[in-house]
Amino acid sequence: MRLDKYLKVSRLIKRRTVANEACDAGRVMINDKVARASAEVKEGDVICIAFGNRETKVKVLSIQESIRKEDADNMFEYITS
Repeated sequence: MRLDKYLKVSRLIKRRTVANEACDAGRVMINDKVARASAEVKEGDVICIAFGNRETKVKVLSIQESIRKEDADNMFEYITS
């Protein structure tokens, strides 16, 4: 699954366009490498997102095309936030 879509479906970022902009600005990394919005996300990947002066790091647990809002937090686990 594309990185921008994963960020939206998992609700780490609310909108796909915002996820695209974050990737274009170099604020999203997969496994310690700057990632483009089109990068493929796999189970076990570590995604790091820089929000201003705060950084969120999550491990991908599952990939699903669509999911209910209540279950979205089962797609990843926070490493640091």
